[in-house]
Amino acid sequence: MIDSRAESSWVPDAEADEDDDMPLSTRLSIADALTLGNATCGFLAVYFTTTGVLIPHITGSEVSGMARHSAATAVMLMLLASVFDLFDGLVARKLRSSAMGAELDNLSDLVSFGLAPAYFVVVWGMVANDAHQLMSAVAAIVVLLAVVLRLARFSCVTLRDGIFQGMPSPFGALTVVSIVLLELPFFPTLLAIIGVAWLMVSRVEYPKPRGALAVAMLAWIAASMGMLAAWAFDSPGGQLLLQTGCALQVVLGAVIPLFATARRVNTFRGNRREARAAQLP
Repeated sequence: MIDSRAESSWVPDAEADEDDDMPLSTRLSIADALTLGNATCGFLAVYFTTTGVLIPHITGSEVSGMARHSAATAVMLMLLASVFDLFDGLVARKLRSSAMGAELDNLSDLVSFGLAPAYFVVVWGMVANDAHQLMSAVAAIVVLLAVVLRLARFSCVTLRDGIFQGMPSPFGALTVVSIVLLELPFFPTLLAIIGVAWLMVSRVEYPKPRGALAVAMLAWIAASMGMLAAWAFDSPGGQLLLQTGCALQVVLGAVIPLFATARRVNTFRGNRREARAAQLP
């Protein structure tokens, strides 16, 4: 015969053991699932860069257009990763995120916007005709370390709402691959890549993609995917479209902080005028 009091006391213990096996802090939320989608896209970008660009080049088995298709796919996956990165933050603010959310986000960003573009630069240095493999590897390491330092600083420094300090890593990754796809001479390309890495760890301010800016960012990502698809399938004008899109990406990376700086200067001047007006009798 079982004592009912013993049975009732046993059930909560079992439930407690079950809760101990899966604490709330380790349960994934919807935002966390989007973050893992970000990491998956970053890994697949490395996969397509390897199997479709690097290996055929090394083995001499490249099929016409295969490298172009694979490079376009890899960049599209980085673009998709940036979409996941945008929406996981929005979903986390609207719903909830687990205690692992911030750590998952940093790790996923490191894969998609650190490792994937750095690897893209390394492979470019191996397959481009005028490239220097060792120097391109150094540039790739600079990009990777810039993202590592940026993500570490982002976790430690509290900034005023609505801004990033330094170029955001998704924007930086896409700017780096845009510079590579422009197919400029080697040394200007190398200097531009290092310049983007510097912007990522600089104190230059970039606005956070919220509201209308987030919508504009999504529209730009969709347009970029369309240009990449036209280039991949060798559509009429596809090469021109790609170069135009890549050039605009690079220009945006340089121009956006100028607007943010101008707005900050105007705000500072306005505050000074108000302070002087308040001091007048």
